[in-house]
This record gives sequence, structure tokens and C-alpha cells, in this order.
Amino acid sequence: MDFDRWLAGETENRPIAPIVLDVPIPIAEIPTPALLLDEAALLRNLRCMAELTQSAGLALRPHSKMHKSPIIAQLQLAHGASGICCAKVSEAEVMQRAGVEEILITSPVRDVRTLDRAAKLAKENRGLMVVVDAMDAALSLNQALMSGGQTHPLKVLIDIDPGLGRTGIAPEAGLLELAETIHESCDHLELWGLQVYAGHCMHVESAEKRLARYERALGFGEKAKSLLKGAGYEIHLISGGGTGSIEFEEDLGFLNEVQAGSYAFMDIEYRDIESRHGPVFDRFEIALSVLVTAISQPKTGAITVDAGFKSLASDKMPPEFLEIEGLTYFWGGDEHGIVRLDNPSVDLGLGDKLKLIAPHCDPTVNLHDFYYVVREDAVHELWPVSTRGCSQ
Repeated sequence: MDFDRWLAGETENRPIAPIVLDVPIPIAEIPTPALLLDEAALLRNLRCMAELTQSAGLALRPHSKMHKSPIIAQLQLAHGASGICCAKVSEAEVMQRAGVEEILITSPVRDVRTLDRAAKLAKENRGLMVVVDAMDAALSLNQALMSGGQTHPLKVLIDIDPGLGRTGIAPEAGLLELAETIHESCDHLELWGLQVYAGHCMHVESAEKRLARYERALGFGEKAKSLLKGAGYEIHLISGGGTGSIEFEEDLGFLNEVQAGSYAFMDIEYRDIESRHGPVFDRFEIALSVLVTAISQPKTGAITVDAGFKSLASDKMPPEFLEIEGLTYFWGGDEHGIVRLDNPSVDLGLGDKLKLIAPHCDPTVNLHDFYYVVREDAVHELWPVSTRGCSQ
């Protein structure tokens, strides 16, 4: 098969529609490990973030790399989101096919084939935006658009490095030259604004320290904005921020669009940061869990469950149990977790099913094919994790 046809089919064939069960299935009958999504908690989280951003005068563009689901993206749009973010072009292909139009691709695009795919998306969708952080990248994107027969300019945001050193350009490292290249040499691009995403600030535990670090990060964006406006460029959009900065954005007044993602599900990492209003970040609820089964007990004082590295992200702390106290999870390998029994709050036996809170929701979701959508203690629908593995 032609390689480019294979690439196209890889995203064209992904399921995007919900599977509605004829008869709801009790949670206790679900095969495990399973990604459970509490629909009521999810919707409350969406409403809460919509209220926070609206009251702060901010647009909300949730990052779909977290949930990887066009169904959830559509729910976010229905709750007032201005669009969505995609980390990669392949994610945007799936989202656009599902009818989502206002998409921002938040990582620079360099590969020749991927540039051509981005150009195809842009030709079909005036709501697409892409970030750029170098002159040659802007010129390559412009060339791909021209070769693809683009008839309208693609809006681009210049990605500003906020001190993270991951992607972006520092204000003093050729920013004005990049803007001039876009304006003078790229007929198919339109400079629309800036992306200033400070991911290294989002999980700082202390609210005071998180704010201080975030203000330093935004300083890079403020300098970039000042330089560009001083050179006569109009900045329509400044996009960035996240779940961990949402409480600060109104007072800081720099961004006009927030890229929060994890708020929809929450995880241990975000739950355990300090809020301005208390010791834990409890504005949003835990809506996501991984259902596991106790499958073995080779010795007293511990029990083994059927979920390990292949079902739960392991880049952070170990998972924790939801609804039951006195259980401590230890990694037991690819397929298993070993659970120490510290006088648990309920009696446990082999075959019992338990819920785990994910340490980090994004990569945990990427390990599963479907959400088991729970309403009133039963699973009513399966929602495909449509952009699972879309890493190009």
C-alpha cells in the first residue's frame, strides 16, 4: 500500500461515535481493567470551568490531548468553549472529521508529510490555527499550503518559550525576524497572536509559589507582546495557561484564552496542588477512574489487582483507591498491582472490583480504547478514545 494512503487511513478509520448499550451493565459486571467516566461529575466540571472563564472574561480552548475524544470535545463546545487544542496533526485530523472546526495545533510541525497533512486540514477548515516558532518552520508551512492549493490564509500563533526550554522562541532570539518573515514572505499565513504555555508551573504544590513561578513565565510573553506591538503588529489572541493557573488568570489579565485540559477529569497530580482557598485543589471533581479486579492473594496482608504499567500512567506517583481507605497500591509489573491491606474500610475478597484514581490522566487515557460511561452506577455507553496513539 502507498505509505501516504496508509497514513490517511490511520486516522480516517478511527471510531468517533458512541456505542449505546441496549441494556445498561452494572459496574460490577464490567471486564477489567476498564476506564470509567462518571458522566455527571464530568458535566459538573465542564460547567464549573465555563463559569470560571466566563466570569474572568476569558475564552476557553480545552486541550483535547487529555481526553482524546471528539464526543467530549463536543460537550466542551456545548458548554461554551471557543474551540479545542490538539497537540498533533493526527489528533486534529480525527477531531476535524468529527465536525470540530475551531482547532489550534499547539506543537510546531516540521515533518514534510505532516506539513502536507496540516495543509489539507487548513484548506478544508478556516477555523484551524497552528503554532510556529522558527523562520524555516513558517516558510515550510507556507510552502505546504501553497502546494496544497490554499485559498485563504492560515492563522498562526508564535509559540513563546516561557522559560521551560521545550518549544517556542525567546523574545530576544529572533522574534521580530520571525514575525517579519510571516508578514513579508508567507502569503498563506496570517500572524494572529501568541501562545504562552507554561506547563512547568501547573503542578507546583504551593499556590503562592505556583503564582510566583507563573508570573515569571508570563513575563516572557509580556515582553514578546510589547516587542511585536512596538513594531506595529496586531496581537488578536494570547493563548496559554491551564488547570493549575485558572485561579490566577483574571487577576493577571494577560491571556485572553485558556488551554486547560485536566479539569474535565482530574487526577492525583492536580488534586494535590494547593488552591488559593484551601490545601487541596477541589474546584473540580474526580470524574475518571480505572476499575480493577482483585485476582490473587499469594500472602496475607496484600492482594493483587489486574492493572499495572499497561493500564495506568506510571510517570508520577502510584495510583490511589477511590471510595476505600486503608489500601496502598504498589506497582507489580505490566499487568499487576500489589495492594497492601492496612485495615481497609471494607472487607475485600478475590473477584471484588475497586476504583483507582489515575496519577496522571492524559497518559492513562492513552492506554485504553474506550471510556465506560457511568450513569447511576451502571455503564450506559462506550465512548471511543479516538485519538489514542495519535503522536504524529
